[in-house]
Amino acid sequence: MRRPSLALALALAAVAAPAVAGEADVVDVVVRATGDGVYAFDVTVRHADEGWDHYADRFEIVAPDGTVLGTRVLAHPHVTEQPFTRSLSGVAIPASMSEVTVRAHDGVHGLGGAERTISLPR
Repeated sequence: MRRPSLALALALAAVAAPAVAGEADVVDVVVRATGDGVYAFDVTVRHADEGWDHYADRFEIVAPDGTVLGTRVLAHPHVTEQPFTRSLSGVAIPASMSEVTVRAHDGVHGLGGAERTISLPR
């Protein structure tokens, strides 16, 4: 009887492994000006939160040069609430900037899921 190769065994194990939460995705963003150069963001995030050991733990508002302009810490998992929307207000953005990117983070994968680049209302 021929023994399966190690590569085949590993491939079968990967397929048989249970699905785990991937990266956190930003699926929608609503932005509004709340003052001179100050904005509020309603951000919808999707992530297959698994509990305290693996959940979407923050989202960030990022300038085109990569500078983080604002961060909303997500203090707990949203296992049964997917996708979920949270707000961040008081984000100061220079008048020279016409768009920002919103990205999400999870404690296992870090950054890397779907991001949204949005134009700022004037």
